[in-house]
Amino acid sequence: MTDRWLLIENGTVIDGDANPPVPDCSVLVRNARIVKVGTVDRENDIPRGAQVEVIDARGKTVMPGLIDIHCHMTYGLARTEEEISVYTPPELRTLIAAANVEKVLAAGVTSISQPGGSYFIGVGLREGIKRGLVHGPRMTSAGRYLTTSNGLTDWFPDATGNPESSIGKLTNTADEMKVEIRRQAKAGVDLIKLADSPYGDFQAFTDDELKMCADLAHQLGLKITIHARGDGEMNAAVNAGFDHIMHGNYMSDATIENLATSQIPLAPTQLFMHHIVEFAEISRNRASIVEATKRMNDATQETLHRAYAAGVKFAMGTDSGFATVPYGEWHARELEMLMHYTGMSSLEAIQAGTKNGANAMGLPDDLGVLAEGKLADIIVVNGDPVADIRVLYTPGKVETVVLNGEVQTFPENIRQRFLRNDYLPHEYGWEVLSYERALEGAPQPKTQLDWTSEQRLDVVNDVRKQEKVGALAVAGTVANLNGDGPAAE
Repeated sequence: MTDRWLLIENGTVIDGDANPPVPDCSVLVRNARIVKVGTVDRENDIPRGAQVEVIDARGKTVMPGLIDIHCHMTYGLARTEEEISVYTPPELRTLIAAANVEKVLAAGVTSISQPGGSYFIGVGLREGIKRGLVHGPRMTSAGRYLTTSNGLTDWFPDATGNPESSIGKLTNTADEMKVEIRRQAKAGVDLIKLADSPYGDFQAFTDDELKMCADLAHQLGLKITIHARGDGEMNAAVNAGFDHIMHGNYMSDATIENLATSQIPLAPTQLFMHHIVEFAEISRNRASIVEATKRMNDATQETLHRAYAAGVKFAMGTDSGFATVPYGEWHARELEMLMHYTGMSSLEAIQAGTKNGANAMGLPDDLGVLAEGKLADIIVVNGDPVADIRVLYTPGKVETVVLNGEVQTFPENIRQRFLRNDYLPHEYGWEVLSYERALEGAPQPKTQLDWTSEQRLDVVNDVRKQEKVGALAVAGTVANLNGDGPAAE
């Protein structure tokens, strides 16, 4: 087979390892790997007669492709948990995910990890990308989240049960956890995802359960991660040897020190939470969610500044897949969030969004850095992200995307693609049709279940909150709850 050569020349190179940018620098690629970074002599570095694709990056930035380790491709721009977990059949959900994943790649995200989703669609999507059936970034995927009755993804009432369509798998005993981990390993997942308590106000898995899950996942050659907002589950996950951790909103100094010493990457995934507050009026989030999320964001900023000062390693995760954080639009804004919520520099944020995510892809020595021998996942950006990190998510600024050494092409209208899952396909009418209402045009009759618009939006969440307060009261652990903001998966 004839070698494929690519030369990106005259650009300013950011290597992904937090080193100062190098101006007027070239990157030479042979097939899927980088063979030289620096000054390239075409006569001596490239075989005579070889076919070379040349990109002039003069005045532009050349850097590693971004790695998003918290991207949910099966969520389909969800507005509700039902859109995520119930209404859309798996066949259609798969096709929607396959179309949406191309938009992620077009945004300069050349690698994603899906920490949980519907069925084993993520595994199928990963294989479809490898075989060229689907156009998207390199990918790793978990299956359904393992949860307990007190964890994030046991959303539905016990009378309904835990449907197979739910993104969460209810596992209340160690034996149930082992069975599900083994089942998911057989189905071809890359990692196991656990979902602890939604808001971090209690620990939903025991320390022993976390250690058992981590040990079994590693025995089977898998990685393991966890949704962990509170101090207890954060510290327990570090002690159990999890490979990376999501969120970390509330951490004591002792837990931060433990996490920093371990060098286990933390992906705060603040983009989703920040957007809930910043764009509340556009998204029409109810006031109770916005207020609770703002309180959590304020606490997170204080926590993560302490974590950064202590030397915690950060990675980029976005929770993309919700309507508030749609695919291909905002991924790189998580780097801006890392700067805002931790105090790190733009170069350190870029390192978090490139090199520090490589382990979640199972390729810690191959991805995330522009250096000789590394896989050639590269983006060319019309702008300077060191001076202004926002150019990485400004439309049109990521001009060239290279995956496995190949320049990618996309439909011209890729940014206009917004494909979403189904919502409420079975409707029976939204009004009480009294005789007067139907035939005389009278106002809708009142019923004992009439609420204001705000009450109607809040009722399900209020019931869940009161159930949680009651459960904690029985356990004797009622404290100041953090409110009823979104848990973010």
